[in-house]
Amino acid sequence: MLISPKWLPNGHFQSIYPALFRKVYGIKYFREKIVTPDDDFLILDWSYVKKEPANSLIILSHGLEGDSSRQYILGMVKLMNQHGFDCLAWNFRSCGGEMNQTARFYHSGATEDLQMVIDHALKKGYTKIHLIGFSLGGNLTLKYLGEKGSEINVAIEKAVVFSVPMDLKACSLSIIKAENSIYMHRFLKSLHPKVRLKAGKFPADIKLMLNGEVKTLYDFDHFYTAPLHGFKSADDYYEKCSSMFFVENITIPTAIITAKNDPIVPFESLPVKEIESNGNLHFFVTRDGGHCGFRPANLKDEFYWSEKKALEFIQNDAREKDHS
Repeated sequence: MLISPKWLPNGHFQSIYPALFRKVYGIKYFREKIVTPDDDFLILDWSYVKKEPANSLIILSHGLEGDSSRQYILGMVKLMNQHGFDCLAWNFRSCGGEMNQTARFYHSGATEDLQMVIDHALKKGYTKIHLIGFSLGGNLTLKYLGEKGSEINVAIEKAVVFSVPMDLKACSLSIIKAENSIYMHRFLKSLHPKVRLKAGKFPADIKLMLNGEVKTLYDFDHFYTAPLHGFKSADDYYEKCSSMFFVENITIPTAIITAKNDPIVPFESLPVKEIESNGNLHFFVTRDGGHCGFRPANLKDEFYWSEKKALEFIQNDAREKDHS
């Protein structure tokens, strides 16, 4: 059971503190760039247990405007490495420190890129693959698993996702609230320079809106994300990419982990009935933890509750329902 520190009294503190102040040391990445079918590229960061690849691999997908250097990625990589798993933390298009080459970015439903990463890993000889996703990366992971259904590659054994905005529209509207403005403005501060740079290179593909027209993430998705990636509108994008519409088809053991005090993902937005009706899904709900936080109360703990829970699930295929 997760017990959060008393000095992190609510979901906002529990989300922000790890993102700003946690430091994870000792990870050495080996970077690889692979070319996509549309002449773009993806940046992959590998962390190996030994010089020779292990047979088991963890593929990690980060959150909105994240990358392989985020503390929640590094902490998970370090723990998994210590227990014999190679790790591949891939960076979405335009993330990872280098702007991608096409007009498109990444988005919550771009499972074709995740498929390419998985295929690339399989070609390296891995026989056991586990997927871990955080926030947007968790939605991407669940959507991918649901799309594949019973046809999923047998090498993909389990998945763990954290703080997933399974109802994209509900979460997009939730982040507009005044109490969540700190998160929205942080995301927009990172996204706006990217879209301005893209518009300069691809003026025929991107109509740059006036500053006052894009005030929220919903606006950004409506004016940029949707048209750039073939959707009619933000609502169309949310409807077609929300993982809540795909979870019923997931066929491998998958842990969905969320905190009731997540400020970005309202608990009432989660499809609890659909999750609990699929025997392959394991729903772990904590009272505390915030959004991709899950910092334990014990200051001596190097690893967070979320990381230990993911390791436990992957190693033991835990079957119990945890509503701690």
